[in-house]
Amino acid sequence: MMDTKKVETSALIKTFVIRSGRMTDAQKKAIEDFGPEYILPFSLAPLEPAALFPVPRPLVMEIGFGMGLATWQIARDRPGFNYLGVEVHGPGVGKLIMELRDKALDNLKIVQHDAVEVLKTMILAGSLAGYHIFYPDPWPKKRHHKRRLMRPGIVDLLISRLSPGGYLYFVTDIEEYANATLGLLSSRPGLTNQYQGFAPRITWRPETKFEARATAESRSAFELYFTKV
Repeated sequence: MMDTKKVETSALIKTFVIRSGRMTDAQKKAIEDFGPEYILPFSLAPLEPAALFPVPRPLVMEIGFGMGLATWQIARDRPGFNYLGVEVHGPGVGKLIMELRDKALDNLKIVQHDAVEVLKTMILAGSLAGYHIFYPDPWPKKRHHKRRLMRPGIVDLLISRLSPGGYLYFVTDIEEYANATLGLLSSRPGLTNQYQGFAPRITWRPETKFEARATAESRSAFELYFTKV
């Protein structure tokens, strides 16, 4: 059973900071002109996934898509799913909208808000087919670990929103964070690791901007792929 007190405590400690990235004129225009088509306003009412997309399909949520490079490619290459991208940073939202317009993709919507709050209020229990959590902020200093996304109260919330058989796909280049997350996910009775320890690279996942940077700095990817019992 999900511990609601842990979730509430975790939600009070933000997993992100708003970075001061410059938004280009094109990104601003994309949000102004096409935002209503792609951006769902944060709401205290649960979403009705079947009403959001032209074709009802299983819904996968990506938490923190950055500039959206891998996000739109996955939406294009895996059309059997609909996608909900959650990101707080405006430049990434604008850039993703530009790509969605350019590629004529209609199976992805965006919420520009804190993912934990979105999960608590907008996502019904058992309604998600999967999560993509690629290169979340590792908060490497020990005193900041309490700000990580992958911590007990939030992980229990994530699990509660997954449908039976739904997956959680997590990638990081920080070995300590990877090992801590492996231990945390393995301790949850509602999840099953699909591999012995870390997963191999899943072939359909494109390289993210952060992954390219990590590779250039000789840091390997650590991947985890769990499913809900």
